[in-house]
Amino acid sequence: MNEIADCIEHNVDEVREDIVKLVSGIPIETELTGYSAAEQQLKTRGDILSAMVVYGFLSYYNGYLKIPNHELMEKYQKVLSRDSMGEIKEIVDSSKMMLEATLAMDERKVAELLETVHDREIPFLDYNDENSLSCVITLCYLYARKDYHIVREEKSGKGYCDYLFYPRKNKGTAIILELKVNNTAEYAIRQIKQKNYIQKAAEFDSVLLVGIAYDKVQKVHGCLIEKIERE
Repeated sequence: MNEIADCIEHNVDEVREDIVKLVSGIPIETELTGYSAAEQQLKTRGDILSAMVVYGFLSYYNGYLKIPNHELMEKYQKVLSRDSMGEIKEIVDSSKMMLEATLAMDERKVAELLETVHDREIPFLDYNDENSLSCVITLCYLYARKDYHIVREEKSGKGYCDYLFYPRKNKGTAIILELKVNNTAEYAIRQIKQKNYIQKAAEFDSVLLVGIAYDKVQKVHGCLIEKIERE
């Protein structure tokens, strides 16, 4: 993995978007022809991705690349923390503050941290689609993966919630996070309750309901957090 990370570091502008999306659970559509790791220097995006497939760091099926297992997912997360990743590393470094603000139910701080990420003007984090917003959330909560198993779009209740944070320790606080674009954080919380997403966290003593909204016109974020304690 160190060898692959070195390749990524020398071609950050070409492949960092792919790595962020893969860590976010978003498959990468690409066409690899005759992929090989024979070259001593991997200079292009295609060369690097091909080598990753050959070395077993990515799986390739029906034109899509994915991270094949949890162990490799953890290694890619560490790559995002390297100095050479530039602004991506800075976002990851602040992800501890994001988790702390969420657990403290500091809605204003959560919104401010999201604003900071959005204002960095990283092209693929411009909220052009749902995947872009998911990449932002993945980076902002990367630190949380140390204490939580994070599942995206898990079937729950009457629909699919955006993110479920399962504590790795049984007595921790679970987090259910719902995203809304051009709607309100209040609506996000209401959807969590109406569609009974809470049932997926029934085994935990407490659960935080986190609604995050983004207004494309005003270009501002909103956050609402509620806590439910089990009796």
